[in-house]
Amino acid sequence: MNDLVLKNKTLFKIDKRIDDLVKKIELLNYVNPINIEEEKIKFFNSKYSKDPSFLYPTRDFDKFNLHKEFFALPIHEIEDDRLRDFYEEIIYFYSGLIQCIETIGRGKRFYFNSLHSFGTPTEKDVKNAKFILHFESENKRREMFRSKYSAEDSKVFFKAYSKQYDFTYEIKTSDKMGAIAMVSNSAKALVLNSTHTFSENQIHILTNHEIGVHMVTSMNGVLHPLQVFSHGFPNNEETQEGLAVFSEYMSGNLTVRRLKELAYRVLAVDSLAKGYTFSKTFRMLYNDYELNKNEAFHITVRAHRGGGLTKDHLYLTGLQKIYNRYKTGKDLHLLLTGKVSLEHYDNIKYMIDKGYALQPRHITDSLAQNKNTNKTVDFILENLK
Repeated sequence: MNDLVLKNKTLFKIDKRIDDLVKKIELLNYVNPINIEEEKIKFFNSKYSKDPSFLYPTRDFDKFNLHKEFFALPIHEIEDDRLRDFYEEIIYFYSGLIQCIETIGRGKRFYFNSLHSFGTPTEKDVKNAKFILHFESENKRREMFRSKYSAEDSKVFFKAYSKQYDFTYEIKTSDKMGAIAMVSNSAKALVLNSTHTFSENQIHILTNHEIGVHMVTSMNGVLHPLQVFSHGFPNNEETQEGLAVFSEYMSGNLTVRRLKELAYRVLAVDSLAKGYTFSKTFRMLYNDYELNKNEAFHITVRAHRGGGLTKDHLYLTGLQKIYNRYKTGKDLHLLLTGKVSLEHYDNIKYMIDKGYALQPRHITDSLAQNKNTNKTVDFILENLK
């Protein structure tokens, strides 16, 4: 290891500096509104006509200095030719995220920066979403879908599930979230939405999704000589979210209802490209697709937060790519090495072979055996275009 560092001093110095800088720019720390519940009440009282006015956490970094520090890094001096190009791509990727964060709450400015970082649904993606919506959901009155556990009650289930893994993390609650649960990579913490009441099915989904993949890749990411596995490869969101939903599938917890939720997210993000306002996206989900008002509001917030966050369409495209890889018999385990992306799979292998990275220590338990018994879910996944 010492010889490797000596031969690649610039590489390891730049990698460490990027890791220090990136810890300041975790997008989800800034893009979740801090007044969701208050604005939800106002929006419902307006009969869904007056768009919410969201407030956001204060940015605690100097955007100009951060940009300057990223582009001052001597990437051209990296000793490894292959990784030189890879780290150049990293610089541009994180520069895009800084631009996203610095324009949160500024309408179209944020939307176009989000578009650059996360893309938007293609026509094929929208057709896939609408294809999913043709299928009948499971009966929502089934016991497994009944909302009955508070965030505090739910902690016991996450702790019990996590005993199989050789790592520890903190469980926090927050009332300022666009999601019902999320993993904070920088804090190594699971954050639960304190305003949400969880069903049994949601808890099974979240244990496999948040802990089984997001926490596993967070914990694996910090073990490597190169910290890029921890702070994240370029465009890692699609792979990480796809792998997390695939874990729901393999554990036997992916339902048609859940697939429809991902489909509605695609349509909500697509509405941004069509120029829909918050209230128009909500009314599309509430009136046209007959979601209940709380579900429609939740999905609309996710898409419109910040000014238009397009990230949510990647859950479905990511799932499709991971599922297709699984069906061809290709290995998935290297995707657990950290916050990596499928498009850089060969780079992961290269870095492990050269000693820059390690095989994953923590392995998602659901990958060991396919426990899905839902034939409709199989049919849907097999027929996405």
